[in-house]
Amino acid sequence: MPAKRLIVGITGATGSAYGIRLLEELRALKGWEAHLVLTDAGVLNAHQELGLKRKDIERLAHQAYHPKDIGAAIASGSFLTEGMIVAPCSMKTLAAIAHAHADDLVSRAADVVLKERRRLVLLPREAPLNLAHLRNMVQVTEMGGVVFPPVPAFYARPKTIDDLVLHTVRRVLDLFGIHSPKLVRWKGIDG
Repeated sequence: MPAKRLIVGITGATGSAYGIRLLEELRALKGWEAHLVLTDAGVLNAHQELGLKRKDIERLAHQAYHPKDIGAAIASGSFLTEGMIVAPCSMKTLAAIAHAHADDLVSRAADVVLKERRRLVLLPREAPLNLAHLRNMVQVTEMGGVVFPPVPAFYARPKTIDDLVLHTVRRVLDLFGIHSPKLVRWKGIDG
């Protein structure tokens, strides 16, 4: 049986750890492939936040594409995927997706995922939000996308930043039917 493919976009918002952890989790799963698009601004943030270079991040994916390669396989609906996650998602990328302004591979791949009615999950990173940000989130939601701000779940009693990141990453993967036994799930009050 062929592997299931999931596109991961890492853009120039803070929070590159979310995209990196997604790639690491997917790499550890049998039967799944990560197809990565890493923007130039995403590389800058990953270097600033985690000391990583493009090649370090691209090594975590099964396939990596240049963000300007709009002729890549993931730019076509005939290339089968389970969907796409953009983590972190900059406000620029959110706006491009919300308005089908597919001028790079991240926004084009997201546009394809939406038109093919596959799952698109965005982890927007900005605070506070202005009205344009909020309207773009509504527009993506109305088109079928899922807006998943990486908001910490303190009921999981995180002890480290990595605990916070992994909880969010595993909740996002839940949306694709990838259920981790390591995910701390809410069991109710005193449950």
